[in-house]
Amino acid sequence: MDFTDETKLRLKVRFDYRGEGKQGRLFSRWKEGEEVAEEIREQKAILLRNIPIQGVKIEDVNTNGEVYVVYDETSDREIAYAPVEFVLEADTIEDVIPFLLRDEFRKVEVLSPAQISLDKHQVERIIYKMNEELRTYRLYLEKRMNSR
Repeated sequence: MDFTDETKLRLKVRFDYRGEGKQGRLFSRWKEGEEVAEEIREQKAILLRNIPIQGVKIEDVNTNGEVYVVYDETSDREIAYAPVEFVLEADTIEDVIPFLLRDEFRKVEVLSPAQISLDKHQVERIIYKMNEELRTYRLYLEKRMNSR
């Protein structure tokens, strides 16, 4: 779906970056999960601000959200999450799908346009793009698991 300038697709997206406590390098101190999550958030925010993505313009990146901690029953540990909210403008819905399929994705709010209508070909392209992104992610996971 292509949008005119007056009706650009604008989304407010939230990512929560995960941080677990870890031992630093030789002779350095233990890092708490909150600290690790904040460091990861800052690194990812820099990438969001500075790396151009075709069809997508990042307008605003907010890293002021409070870090929160949840208990993970699977690992029997506390895991910290550092939220990042950003506003993006996209040429097409397909351009934002890679953002919305990331592990750290938590929430999306459509800022504009107020209404969107899609024809059958646009829906087919969206479904194809989602499948393509999931396939890429699955291959990445398979390579990662096989390299261990």
